[in-house]
Amino acid sequence: MARLLSVNVGLPRDVPWRDKVVHTGVWKQSVSEPRMARRLNIDGDGQGDLGGHGGEQRAVLVYQIESYRHWQQHLERAEFPYGQFGENFTVEGLADATVCIGDRYRIGAALFEVTQPRVTCYRVGLRLDEPRMAALMVAHGRPGFYMRVLVEGLVQAGDTVVKIADGAERMSIAEIDALLYSGSHPTDALQRALRIEALSPGWRGSLQALLEQAQSGRAGGNPGLSAAASAPAPAWRGFRELRVVRIERESSAVASLYLAEDGGAPLPAAAPGQFISLRLQPDGAPPLIRNYSLSGQPGAPLYRISVKREPGGAGSGYIHTRVQVGDRIECAAPRGTFILDSGAAPVVLLSAGIGATPMLAMLHALAGAHSTRPVWWLHGARNAAEHSFALESRALLAQLTNARSHVCYSRPAAGDQLGRDYTSVGRLSADLLRELAVPTDADVYLCGPASFLQELSAAVQSHGFATDRVHSEVFGAGAALTPGIAAAPLAPHQPEGEPGSGPAVAFARSGLRVAWDAKYGSLLELAEACGVPTRWSCRTGVCHTCESNALSGAVRYQPDPIDAPPPDTVLICCAQPLDDLVLDL
Repeated sequence: MARLLSVNVGLPRDVPWRDKVVHTGVWKQSVSEPRMARRLNIDGDGQGDLGGHGGEQRAVLVYQIESYRHWQQHLERAEFPYGQFGENFTVEGLADATVCIGDRYRIGAALFEVTQPRVTCYRVGLRLDEPRMAALMVAHGRPGFYMRVLVEGLVQAGDTVVKIADGAERMSIAEIDALLYSGSHPTDALQRALRIEALSPGWRGSLQALLEQAQSGRAGGNPGLSAAASAPAPAWRGFRELRVVRIERESSAVASLYLAEDGGAPLPAAAPGQFISLRLQPDGAPPLIRNYSLSGQPGAPLYRISVKREPGGAGSGYIHTRVQVGDRIECAAPRGTFILDSGAAPVVLLSAGIGATPMLAMLHALAGAHSTRPVWWLHGARNAAEHSFALESRALLAQLTNARSHVCYSRPAAGDQLGRDYTSVGRLSADLLRELAVPTDADVYLCGPASFLQELSAAVQSHGFATDRVHSEVFGAGAALTPGIAAAPLAPHQPEGEPGSGPAVAFARSGLRVAWDAKYGSLLELAEACGVPTRWSCRTGVCHTCESNALSGAVRYQPDPIDAPPPDTVLICCAQPLDDLVLDL
């Protein structure tokens, strides 16, 4: 008979770590008196990062005394106090290999249901002073698990754990954990897991992504962990030279470049919404790497990019003033996950300014397929002089049987005509979405300047669009994800101290090129030293949150990741460069 050995609680605290401060609730203390198990928590307990821990599906974290003993031996440590692994319940029995998703247990006066394995992050390693701990817990099949509270009630150390019901499909915590994190994702196991109603929504979404990959026959990384893995594999590695065959002026500040293979052979098709990276070579200066969305028809024999001249922009300035027809430019293959979905749902294309470029490729794809999907083209510009692709977008919309368009001018010029050039004065907003009765069951695509993305992201959320159907494309460096640590926005810069002597690491979106130094344990640590925005969680090659596109170059891993990413991406948390490397960061 399983027993509850200890109830452990603790409120979040600030903990110093690597010259930073981590806000975390991983420090738990054993309590002897009865505590109320409530829908969201044990009384007296709290989590520092509600994005990864806590909530109804993760109200109570369970870990086993048998795993304590395993880690004492493996880590050669003395006995751990209860709560050492951040768990609320330390139990005897209930092994990860035998407890199944959906199992129900009565403990004291409360009733619980098992919902998912623990998602291991760096904080359990912080608590144990063992940076590898997140990877070790997955590799050893000892993650622990979460339960939700079905019936609230008092619990206390010494309570018997009584099993009330078996979960559907009888899939254990260890089996579900390996299904997501290991390199093996059998279709039948994924289907079984998705039939379990008790499985938490987060894990359900991850396993659904893996199933869709398996059913499509598409090889690649782990889309259950990383959106980067859901993108088509790039058509070539590194950079290759393409020739500029045409340059067209689109507006007062935007020019389009048409790029082709020497000899006229068709270029590999890009998905509608993807971008390419150019490596520009100004005379006597380091290379500039810039990303530009493809704005032409997907599947056309050449690529079109449309570049806005930005004040002080080195890359756009070079393209507008130096590049001529006949020049050859180094180009990486199309990449990106900002891709038009092929379903039948309505499509809302929301853009401002040069953000229209990936939307235009999507519009070309819809028109070329003679789509009958409802399409909403919602665009903002300052005035007609700065309204790129006005005629082209109108012509494409005219080919669609179920399309609507609304163009906002924020500062129309005297010659701009309402009803001809634009639909209304102002900006795209939540009020406008409601006024137009834009359907909330649509796939939504957002692209534009940072301020536009911030405003419109809030607008689409308030309008009621499903979060998983809203997609956005960022021009520059993406938002950082540093769990438990307040982000400190800094301009990317060279790291302090003497320059390294290793391979050159270029952070393409941040416009920074740095010499590698072995004092950094990983590319993630180098990026952090340079103020480059990064996204991470486990820091040991498990969660794939840090997975980033590698435009060129190769890496080695130390430690090896649990499930290796595809060759065109890198887990920067545990990778070091083997040669000159270009990362899409």
